[in-house]
Amino acid sequence: MLYPTLAIITGLVLLVWSADRFVIGAAATARNFGMSPMLIGLTIVSFGTSAPEILVSYMASINDAGELAVGNALGSNIANIALVLGITAIIAPLPVKSGVLRKELPLLLAVTVFAGMLLLDLQLTLVDSVVLLSMLALSLYLFQRFQRNASPEENASEEEELPELKTGNAVFWLILGLVILAGSSRLLVWGATEVALALGVSELIIGLTIVAIGTSLPELAASVASALKGHHDLAIGNVVGSNIFNLVAVMAVPGLIAPLSIDSIVLLRDYSVMLGLTVALIAFGLIQKPPKINRYEGVLLTALYAGYLVLLYNMTV
Repeated sequence: MLYPTLAIITGLVLLVWSADRFVIGAAATARNFGMSPMLIGLTIVSFGTSAPEILVSYMASINDAGELAVGNALGSNIANIALVLGITAIIAPLPVKSGVLRKELPLLLAVTVFAGMLLLDLQLTLVDSVVLLSMLALSLYLFQRFQRNASPEENASEEEELPELKTGNAVFWLILGLVILAGSSRLLVWGATEVALALGVSELIIGLTIVAIGTSLPELAASVASALKGHHDLAIGNVVGSNIFNLVAVMAVPGLIAPLSIDSIVLLRDYSVMLGLTVALIAFGLIQKPPKINRYEGVLLTALYAGYLVLLYNMTV
């Protein structure tokens, strides 16, 4: 297990370093191009950190494992809310701006519900995938419109804390950080998978846990790094944007390649958990005055994710 262990250590080190570079590049690019941190978190950061999910979805689909691609999208969304935001909130409580509660989070809920409606017939067809991609275009338009029409209070951010980099340097660190972020997450997943197999853990459990968590590692690394630097908009926007991308882009991939039949348990268990967590996320923002996700709620989200993993294990042994 020497090489897998080295892969885990190397992947973790590169993940932490690249996340720091990526956040610095993203924040500086946002300021240089006049974009709000929330908008760049919803678009560039979230799309970039969804790259592992897109890669897994494509590879699974061309290898006749489209259901794995759907499960990866749903499982990653569960991990993004319960694990990524949970751990991030424990490390640094996240204030939630009123505009996010009124616009971006309701959009995430609407996309989640609509995606569930498409899956009710337990089929993912070419038409379904085209509809999902159309929702991606609509979501990108709405992101831009939300931020353009935002009030000064909604667009207020930790402007003085944003790094000062020339545009060329900012874009360089943004791209380099993204590439290493995606590569290091894959290296870490490979190492963890090999170690788990050597210890006798079943491939099914690995797929339901390590792969789902592994493809969410870029979101976790980017969100924690953003929160520690005080860029809370980047952290929250990253998760909201990534979850929307996962549903309308990642989940659309298998249907574009071949029609797919989905097991009913995916809808009853995984989709229901994802929908419940999305509703809970909005509720957490509404409970606190001013709106925020505090450490207590972060612990609760993390505990819910642990409970979900236990549920998966009990249903597969």
